[in-house]
Amino acid sequence: MFHSPIAFHVVAMEVHQAAEVCEWIYEAPYDIYGWMPWPQMQELNIEFGDPQLRREQYVSVINEQGRLCGFAQLFPMEGVVRLGIGMRPDLCGQGLGHLFVEPIVREALKRYPEREIDLEVLTWNQRAIRTYQKCGFRITDTYERRTPTGDKPFYCMVYDK
Repeated sequence: MFHSPIAFHVVAMEVHQAAEVCEWIYEAPYDIYGWMPWPQMQELNIEFGDPQLRREQYVSVINEQGRLCGFAQLFPMEGVVRLGIGMRPDLCGQGLGHLFVEPIVREALKRYPEREIDLEVLTWNQRAIRTYQKCGFRITDTYERRTPTGDKPFYCMVYDK
C-alpha cells in the first residue's frame, strides 16, 4: 500500500494558530490571500479573530508532528457548505495540495453530510483549480465577485460526492 510522505489532519483552530496564519506572506500573485495583522483581526472581531466564528467554522490543518500547515473555513449556507482553504506559503506548489484538501473535504462531509460542498477560486489560480479537480471538484459556474482590488472572475467548484 502506498503511504504518502505527509499526512495532514484537521483539528480545532487554536488562538496561537490563528495568530500564526496572520504572519504568513505569500509571493505575488498569491499575496492577495494574506490576512491583516492578528491584533487587528481580534480587535475587529472578524473571521477567525472572532472566537465564536473560529470555533464554529474554522479548522487548522496540521501534519503528523503537529505543525500548522494550513487552515480551512467550513462556511454553512442554505443546502451548501462553502470551503475556504489556505495552505502555509512554503508548502504551496510542492504537489501536496490533494493530500491537504482531502481531510478538509472529509471533515465537511462529516459535519454536513446532507449538504453540497463547494468553493470559489479565482479563474487565474490554475494551481488551485488543478488541485481541486484532482480531489473531485468540478467547475459549475463562473461569475464576477468584488475583492479588495476590484471585481474579479471566479469559478464555483462543486465536490462530486
